[in-house]
Amino acid sequence: MSDATEANGTAGAPETAGSGGAGGRQVRVVLVDDHRMFRTGVQAEIGRTEETGVEVVGEAADVDQAVSVITATRPEVVLLDVHLPGGGGVEVLRRCAPLMADAERPVRFLALSVSDAAEDVIGVIRGGARGYVTKTITGTDLVDSIFRVQEGDAVFSPRLAGFVLDAFASTDAPPVDEDLDRLTQREREVLRLIARGYAYKEIAKQLFISVKTVESHVSAVLRKLQLSNRHELTRWATARRLV
Repeated sequence: MSDATEANGTAGAPETAGSGGAGGRQVRVVLVDDHRMFRTGVQAEIGRTEETGVEVVGEAADVDQAVSVITATRPEVVLLDVHLPGGGGVEVLRRCAPLMADAERPVRFLALSVSDAAEDVIGVIRGGARGYVTKTITGTDLVDSIFRVQEGDAVFSPRLAGFVLDAFASTDAPPVDEDLDRLTQREREVLRLIARGYAYKEIAKQLFISVKTVESHVSAVLRKLQLSNRHELTRWATARRLV
């Protein structure tokens, strides 16, 4: 299956309850992750429909592919990586907002990421995701999380739930860093890579953009944060545990 192809079945045609495994439950899922090997591994782990009740109906490797596949297949649940070429998981959520708001057949999102950074967790939850789990999760727990999200529950890896409680339940502290909130999702991605010591060419290759575009993003970040150079930027990011 290609990066942006519907796996099988008719777009928008949910299976009837009781036709799959997992005690008769069945859920249609789209995998969104820019690493093909990881998508292949997840599908092998959870996509045994007769055993798990999970049917993988599509895959995508970047934002544009994700929006296209999700719109075409209308799955019940999307497993969404946070860091994607084209704007990240938050951009997918923004563009799929009408599908999430559909009262009759909502598309629900479960973030599945290697990152356990508070800013990533809070960012996608603010964007509309129903939960966030890390890639250390077992296949069995991931299947359970998918069904819980399908049913409308909020699901988090235990340590990550605290980030959300701190950000949204506290009336004393702002939910996000005001300076960080000025940056776009792509600017945050560039900021993080700069702070980790990546060269412009390396960033361009990883984000599938030109070196000139990287330079433009860095200039925008420096201007918005009122910093002078990448060394100050690195210190700023380190102080906020963004690296």
